[in-house]
Amino acid sequence: MQKVGVLGAGSWGTALAVVLAKKGYRVYLYGRKPEIMAQLGSSRQNKRYLPGVEFPAGVVPTSDLALTLHKAGLVVLAVPSHAVRDTARMLQPLLPSGAVVVNTAKGIEEGTYLRLSQVLRQELPGVEPVALSGPSHAEEVGLDAPTAIVAACSERSLAEQVQDYFMTPSLRVYTNPDVTGVELGGALKNVIALCTGIADGLGFGDNTKAALMTRGLAEIGRLGIAMGANPLTFAGLTGVGDLIVTCTSMHSRNRRAGILLGQGKPLAQVLEEVGMVVEGVRTTKGAYFLAQKHQVEMPIVEQAYRVLFEGASPYQGVKNLMQRGKTHEIEEVVTNQEWKL
Repeated sequence: MQKVGVLGAGSWGTALAVVLAKKGYRVYLYGRKPEIMAQLGSSRQNKRYLPGVEFPAGVVPTSDLALTLHKAGLVVLAVPSHAVRDTARMLQPLLPSGAVVVNTAKGIEEGTYLRLSQVLRQELPGVEPVALSGPSHAEEVGLDAPTAIVAACSERSLAEQVQDYFMTPSLRVYTNPDVTGVELGGALKNVIALCTGIADGLGFGDNTKAALMTRGLAEIGRLGIAMGANPLTFAGLTGVGDLIVTCTSMHSRNRRAGILLGQGKPLAQVLEEVGMVVEGVRTTKGAYFLAQKHQVEMPIVEQAYRVLFEGASPYQGVKNLMQRGKTHEIEEVVTNQEWKL
């Protein structure tokens, strides 16, 4: 039985461990706290993060990192984006030769503003990581709801290996060589989900949400293209697909956090009430500085930054967006393969 190590026993790491174990893999699910992992082992489910999803026999909860990685053919990082670098440093001396490394976090590293595959390449020399992304709530994947995601890597053979690991009758995996586009789409949609949640919290309706989602996608595309992404990626699962699921579902932590912000609650209280990592908060800061670096206009991201970090009111942010100067919806310049959205 082939062995897999999953680092991170939150909702998504748990869901993926269940998927892989159902396929017959021996899956070591790693978490830092021995007492919590012992509870997962005895109850055979993750009652805090993924209640109601029973562990197959192949799932082995553990707090022993060396045991998790020993002879693992596949290593999955299912930790929050801010923990990716430290996790990579921990696993580097223990990583088996030839193991395929998959990152599932969606974000931009604070301070460096690097994409997460870039962080992993710095910390794991010689490893080409695969990004696993797409519209995929853990709550639904754990219950075998039909879901489609993407394995992205510049080396096609590695993406196809990950595709083979994860494909099931209820989980369809596509491959894509555009790692930049896949990672940016997965990270930046969390910012837009925060904003659509804020609109809900303010009492606005479907018109407002539709405007934020479509214009948010345009902003994601503008930055992505400036950073070398394929514009078609943003029309796919990790672009518009992930945007739809995150902006419209109450499974989304980012949308739930946005609703609370729109209701007037301060950020610290919002994060405490959600009780889990809200990736869109950190990503807003990263997106704001990347937009400045690449001289890309991202007015929704700018207003989100003002609300989260400069004390602007959510209502004023909406007002600022609505009262911007006149512009065209879409301008395309197809000469020399340049696009402006």
